Formats: sequence, C-alpha cells, structure tokens
Amino acid sequence: MTERVGELLVRANLITREQLEQALAHQKTQGGRLSSNLAKLGFISEEEIVHFLSRHYGVPFFDLSDVEIEPAVIQLLPASIVQKHFVVPIRRSGNTLTVAMEDPSNIDAIDDITFMTGYHVEVVVASETAIRRIIDQYYDAAETLRDVMEHLPDEQMEVLEEEEEISVNELQKASEEAPVIKLVNVLLADAIKKRASDIHIEPYEKSFRIRFRIDGTLHEVMQPPVRLKQAITSRIKVMSDLDISERRLPQDGRMKVKLKDKEVDFRVSTLPTLFGEKVVLRLLDKSNLMLDMTKLGFEPKALADFERAIQSPYGMVLVTGPTGSGKTTTLYSALDRLNKPDINIMTAEDPVEFNLKGINQVQIRESIGLSFAAALRSFLRQDPDIIMVGEIRDYETAEIAVKAALTGHLVLSTLHTNDAPSTINRLLNMGVEPFLVASSVLLIVAQRLARRVCEGCKEEIKVPEKVLREVGFTEEEIAEGVTCYRGQGCERCNKTGYKGRVALYEVLPVSDEIKELILEGATSLEIKREAVRLGMSTLRRSGLLKVREGVTSLEEVLKVTMGD
Repeated sequence: MTERVGELLVRANLITREQLEQALAHQKTQGGRLSSNLAKLGFISEEEIVHFLSRHYGVPFFDLSDVEIEPAVIQLLPASIVQKHFVVPIRRSGNTLTVAMEDPSNIDAIDDITFMTGYHVEVVVASETAIRRIIDQYYDAAETLRDVMEHLPDEQMEVLEEEEEISVNELQKASEEAPVIKLVNVLLADAIKKRASDIHIEPYEKSFRIRFRIDGTLHEVMQPPVRLKQAITSRIKVMSDLDISERRLPQDGRMKVKLKDKEVDFRVSTLPTLFGEKVVLRLLDKSNLMLDMTKLGFEPKALADFERAIQSPYGMVLVTGPTGSGKTTTLYSALDRLNKPDINIMTAEDPVEFNLKGINQVQIRESIGLSFAAALRSFLRQDPDIIMVGEIRDYETAEIAVKAALTGHLVLSTLHTNDAPSTINRLLNMGVEPFLVASSVLLIVAQRLARRVCEGCKEEIKVPEKVLREVGFTEEEIAEGVTCYRGQGCERCNKTGYKGRVALYEVLPVSDEIKELILEGATSLEIKREAVRLGMSTLRRSGLLKVREGVTSLEEVLKVTMGD
C-alpha cells in the first residue's frame, strides 16, 4: 500500500520523489502509515490524500467525525482483522456491509471481510486519523483475544497450535506494523526515562504482561492485547538481529537505541515458554554508570583497603555477591581508576556490558571454544599488567587466575558467594590449594544493593530500642540516638518510597592472621569472626551505618542482609 499510494501521489504531482523518499525513511524509523508521515513532514495533508484516492478509485469519501456505529456492526469484524487491514465497519444494510478504509484498492482486505462475514462489502474512503479514532473508541484491547477466538472453529482455539502455524513472512509483516513499532518504541523510551534496569515481556495463556525492574524491584507497567505478543516479540528480535523463525530455542542479542541525545544499549534474551517466548531486555545506559568509587557506598576504611589492594602490582582482588548486586560497577570503577596510558588492561567478560576506552575487552563465546580459561591463557601471551575475569566458574579458570596473580599480574574477578569469608572456602572447594589461595588473594569484597529512601517524601519514624538492639545497633549508638527514615510514597518515586540504590560493602583484606587460618583449614565462620575482630565491617553493619545516615530504611537493610 505504501509504495502504491506513494507512486500515485508522485505521478499526480501532489508530492515530489524526494518528499516520498523522506517520508518513507521517516516511516521506517518512527512507524505509522505513509499518509500520517507525509502529513507530519508537512508535504501534504491527510485530507488531500484521502480526497485524491477517492477520485482516483471512484470510491466515495466518508466523514467519520460524528458517526455512531451500532455494537452489532462492530461485532461483525474482530479486532485482528481491523488491525491487520486497517479497516472499520460503518453500517449494515440488508446483505451489504459498508467499511471505511484508507486504501480502497486493498483487495485482500475486501476478500477477507467477505469470506468472514458472508456480506457483500461496500467500500468508502476515510483518513488514517479518523480510522484510528474509531478503532480506539470501539475496539477495547482487553477484549481482543475473545473477539478473535469467537470467530474461530472450536478445534482451532488451542494457542500453541496457532503459534506453530504462523509463518515467518507473517511475523515479519506483523513486526513492521505501525502500532507495534510505536508500542515498542514507547516501551523502550519509558524504560529509559524511568531508569529501569530490565524489561520483562511475558506471555501467558490468557494474558500478556510487561514489567520493569526499577531499583531492584519488578513493577507491572502494562498488559498489551494477547494478540500482539508475537508481533512485539518479533519486532524486538528484528531490532536485535535475532532469527524470528526460531521460536523453540533461546537466543541472545544486542541492540542500540537513541533517545534524543542519549544512546542506550540493550542486551536481549529470549526464552521459549509454554505460551510463547519470554523476552528480557537488560538496559546498559553508560550515563548511569557510576565510576567514582567515593560515591559507590564504601565506608572510609573499606574504601582505603580496597584502593590499597587494587594499586598492588600483583595479586588477586575478588568481588562477590548475587546477580544484580553491582559487582560489574565496582570492577569497572576499579578499572577506571587504574586505566592509564602506561598500563595494559585486558578483560574477559560474558557479556561485555559497557565499552571502556583504553581497555582491551573480550566477549566470551563458549559456543566456539572461547571460554574464560581460554581467554586467560591468551591474555598471558599479550603482556598484560591487569587482567579482569568476568567470573571464576570452575577449577580451570581459578587455577589460571591464581597463577597469573602469582606471576606479576593484578587479577580482578567475581564469584557468587553470600559473604566475603565464604569466598575462600568456595575457591578451596573448586580444588585450588590452600597455600595458593593464601598467597594470591589480596582482598575480597562482598556487596549488595539497597534502595535509597526517596528525598521527596522522606519522613522520620520511631523504632523501639529493643528492635534496634536485635538488628545489630550497639548500646552506645542507641544511647546517642538512632534516627530511622522511610519514604511515604510520592510522584517522584512512583509511590514506592524509594528512588535510586546504594551499595553495602563487606571488605575483607587477607592479612597474615587470615592467611594462617586459610592454611589451617578454618571454616568460613572462624574466618569471619577473626576478620570482624580485625576491624571488618559486615554487610549488615554497612547497612546499619547507612540507616543512621538516613540513606536507606531499616526494612530495606534487613531484606538485603537477611543471612547476616
């Protein structure tokens, strides 16, 4: 329709060839139909296009501005057909159904409507804006699936069978429809504006849900019509260069979008579920990347210990914590501090989340044999000063990392453990010898992310002394007075009471006393007791200090440090 109408307008000298090409380019990036894009660019009005098509095809123009359509007429066409062909039923007279279309030459639409309804179809022409208004007014998105199902035979109402029958061409076409492009664009822009870290697009049997993870917590933002789940998924897969024909296997990809002057990378992951593909997009917004270590949340002593360790010429610094606890930000902050023209820094990451200037970053690809261990071996032949390993997952990687740390390289890496002391036992359980752990590891950092109390609705609350004592405040602190805060919930924080996050840190320097315990085969609990005696601040203690400072709430600290 786009090319046909465009060519007709050019031949009629209503627009120029250059204007048509500009409008088509604008349509490709912004979505929408050709007529609205021509109108937005000021080349021709929608009314002029509609009246031209009316004259050209000999089909009457119909003004939809004051029309009232009977419910019985609306029910003749399901929303799927209305959206697919961009057509609305206007009236029924005897065996004739009058429909309004923007493109009266769309024979496929007329044939589909004739076949589905059994009526003789009479066509009138209306503008895109008018048709869109009728669709929005009369076709409730929530009823779309029911409408579609009512017009299918009973044996074809099984959702999964329908999905299997969808062709690649139909998926491609659906992903390029204006409403889908607009919806996906709005979705991505809204996630960027709300500073979401992830977008979850989840299909279920009778619903379709989209959620944002903001400050570590998932919030439902919309429930689009179920009929759009294939089209939305396909649109995202097209944007991230994934195979839209493959819906049985997980896929991973990336895409970059620009919102005004801000560029944001999205890491895309698809996963086949019972009722369709779940898509998760991780937002990688470099403007939100905090590389100033003094602002991350370290206590003064912990920060001094950490900086001393990363300035060492060799040895290993480990950062531990669950997924989404900010380990990557801490490591990138350390690399940013160490990044100088006379230092060769190499990283092996899965995936590479942010591109850091002046640092050699390698994307791990297990499928072709490029594992962390393989990358580490290659790094040692590349004359590195500092090596960052995204994660130590197995003995082979741990062994090479330890040897690199003992042969004149500073190695930074992450593990998944609950606290700093248990990281030592994790390495020992992998098979690394105790004397190698004691000789190579300089410092271990455990961390969590806690939500900040919203400054716009912050209020002081009274907490009983008994509770303060139970959670870990000292008698001296209680005597001096502990002021706790919470957020009431306002527009600024989206009624949650929290806005932004701060890191809680547990920093364990591997001192001579700790080394002796490692060589003696001490338990994690014994190592933790000795570390606390030597001045280590636990995750819970770090959180309580931030409660006293009014940065976060007591409930939030208890939630993220439940095991401490």
